[in-house]
Amino acid sequence: MPSAGAVPGPADWDRLLESACRGEGLAAAYQPIVDTARGTVVGYEALARFPGYAEKNPEVWFAAARSHGRSAELEAAALRTALKARPALPANCFLTLNVSPELLTSESIRSVWREEGSLGGLIVELTEQTPIDSYVELEPDLNQLRAAGALIAVDDAGAGYAGLRHLLALRPALIKIDRDLVQDVDRDEAKRALIGMLGGFASRVDAWILAEGVERSEELDALVALGVPLVQGYYLARPAPPWAGIDLDVAHRMASARPALHKSVVRDVVEAAAAAASVPQAAEAFAADPALDAVVLLGEHLRPVAVLDAGASALGVVHPGMRVNLDTPLSEALARAMTRPKATRFEPLLVTDNAGRFAGLARMERMILALAGNGDDAGGQETADREEAGE
Repeated sequence: MPSAGAVPGPADWDRLLESACRGEGLAAAYQPIVDTARGTVVGYEALARFPGYAEKNPEVWFAAARSHGRSAELEAAALRTALKARPALPANCFLTLNVSPELLTSESIRSVWREEGSLGGLIVELTEQTPIDSYVELEPDLNQLRAAGALIAVDDAGAGYAGLRHLLALRPALIKIDRDLVQDVDRDEAKRALIGMLGGFASRVDAWILAEGVERSEELDALVALGVPLVQGYYLARPAPPWAGIDLDVAHRMASARPALHKSVVRDVVEAAAAAASVPQAAEAFAADPALDAVVLLGEHLRPVAVLDAGASALGVVHPGMRVNLDTPLSEALARAMTRPKATRFEPLLVTDNAGRFAGLARMERMILALAGNGDDAGGQETADREEAGE
């Protein structure tokens, strides 16, 4: 039986891998995948766990398996463990399973698929462990998986070797956007543009995109506004026993951030922003989060006064900002903004509701892109089509 004693040394791995490859001491956690259009869970990613051992880190285990020539056996054991809960998978939900692409042709992995029979509702996610030099050898196994009802996903699009060649060769049904692209997407126009490009590609090849590693509410807001159809990450739900849901507040947040089909008023491009009741509080916010690019200074009755950057908050310099209502036409807001002095002309606009309370920021670049008709939509397939994987 597996030991829960000290962390194993090199001499212990043969014994521990022998046990783990039999499925002993293994478990699976399932992280929800959420449909942004409906705010509901539509799938789960199965993740290997090692609760029966002192070493808990899956990456350490799979690295040890590679160095000891037991990769295929350990991945097969992890797949079987994850699939035990498959009969209870909620209706209209899919299950994604991680597989190293170089192991697809191994008999250990092939035997897992044979045992399952029909693979409907399963998505086989090819993980980024080693570069794929040739896709020709994988084609028979990929075709068999598709014939049995499974779909293929590519992990970490936008990072490492998983580039355009990778996507073109595999033609996956699901493209997972790397966490590096998702991180601070609300603050980075270049990342937004790249995600939009991936969404356009996905639409052309009849695929979905899934943004993984969503850890902040602002990242979620930006992804929903971009039209990204599927999201996953700690902000929505952590890996858990089957079958966890998401908080109602998070679902409501996605509904409120859903993009308008035709962006014509400030409401359509407004973004959440940090706020403070005083300049010292703003300075504290910048100190706590160096990546923060703006804090809104609020006056009485939650009325916005100014947009502060780190330098202004440190010096105590406050220049009153321009306020616009949520329902102000974009063309009117831009025209008003252009009358400001050059030094402040391109600062974000302070957006208020009908009571004059702070409702968010409208960045100039976002308003200009909206009026220019920049599609800014990473939607991929229609929501209804997504359910095919869970039938």
